[in-house]
Amino acid sequence: MPRGNKDKYTDKQKRKAEHIEDSYEAKGVSKDQAESRAWGTVNKQSGGGNRKGGSGQKTSGATKAKARESSVLRAAATRRAVPRPDQLLEDMSKNELMDRARKHRIAGRSTMRKSELIDALNDVR
Repeated sequence: MPRGNKDKYTDKQKRKAEHIEDSYEAKGVSKDQAESRAWGTVNKQSGGGNRKGGSGQKTSGATKAKARESSVLRAAATRRAVPRPDQLLEDMSKNELMDRARKHRIAGRSTMRKSELIDALNDVR
């Protein structure tokens, strides 16, 4: 049985919950369980009771600027992480070596150490 007063929900939310509840009951779910699931679904979709416009969150300009800067730094790091064909195998991380080994379909790569991956990739060249 759902807890709490449902007065703060809009008429549309109440109708939606009723419709969902009827649907669950038609599938053979008990009345209490159907009501509980229906209100859970309404809460999940709309975030609960009657809401005023907007999300209710106020983000400062400084926080937004910091988030943008962080995003720029992550994007730059991603661009740097793209493997270059002229890069030495010894300078690559084990994950980068694993990716190369996967592309070359080297058998047993998942159990290899970094030095073994380098040797196997050198044999392919």
